Amino acid sequence: MTVEETLPFADWLRLREPADAAARAEDLLDAVRPRLAGDAPTVIHDLGSGTGSMSRWVAPRLPGPQHWVLHDRDADLLARAAEGMAGVTAADGAPVTVSTRCGDLTRLSAADLADASLFTASALLDMLSADEIDRVVAACVGRPTLFALSVTGRVRFTPADPLDAVVEAAFNDHQRRTVGGRRLLGPDAVTATAAAFARRGVEVRERPSPWRLGPEHADLAAEWFRGWLGAACEQRPDLATPAEAYARRRLADAAAGRLTVLVEHSDLLADG
Repeated sequence: MTVEETLPFADWLRLREPADAAARAEDLLDAVRPRLAGDAPTVIHDLGSGTGSMSRWVAPRLPGPQHWVLHDRDADLLARAAEGMAGVTAADGAPVTVSTRCGDLTRLSAADLADASLFTASALLDMLSADEIDRVVAACVGRPTLFALSVTGRVRFTPADPLDAVVEAAFNDHQRRTVGGRRLLGPDAVTATAAAFARRGVEVRERPSPWRLGPEHADLAAEWFRGWLGAACEQRPDLATPAEAYARRRLADAAAGRLTVLVEHSDLLADG
C-alpha cells in the first residue's frame, strides 16, 4: 500500500465522522443552547457541510424544532448530507427539516443568511484564505457561530519517529500553499478567524478538540496518515525516498495496533 492510495472524499468523511463527534468541544454548544430558546424554529446554516456530519452531531443536542440549511459547492455531497439527516430529531423529539444550497459559501452575504439563528461549520477554516475568512466572518456577525475541528498543525505519535517533525513541518507548509491565487491559511486559520471577529467587537472562545486515535481507530489512523504524508511529500519531493520506509513502519504499527496518534484541532465559538 503506497501513501497515494487514499479513499474517495465522501468515504473519507464517513470514516472520520465518529472521531470528529468524539473530539468536538461540547461545552461550546452548551454555551449556545440558551441563546436559541424561544417559540420559533431554530434556523441553522451549516457552512461547508460535506456529507453532513456537523448537522448530525448538533441537531440531536439542541431542543425544539430546527431547520437546517446545508451549504457546499459539491451537489453530490449535499445530496448525501440531506439523505443522512433523514430521521434525525431534536433533543426533545421535535422535528428537524433540511434544505440545501449549492455554491461558493465564501461569497455569501449577511443578507443571504439573514434568517439564521446559528451558524456552524466543521473542518472548514483551514481550507480558506485570509480574505475568505474575513468575508465569512462578516456574513456571520450578529449570530452565534460555532466553527469546529480546525487543524492546528500539531501531531504527536506514540511511538515517536525521527521523521515525525520533518513531515509535520512539510505538511503544514502544504496547508499554507497558494492554490489558484488563494493563499490558504491552514493551521493559522483559527487565529485569523478569532482576530476577524475581534475586529468587529465579537467575543470568541476557543477549545482544543483533538483526535485521539488508538488501536481501535487503526483504519482511520492509517487513512489519515497516508493523506498527511502524501501532502508533505507533494510539498517537499525530496522526502519521497525516506517516506517509503517511514510509511511502511507507520502503517505496520497501525495495522498491529501499536500506533497511537494525537491530531490537534481547535473549536471556536463567536458569541454573535
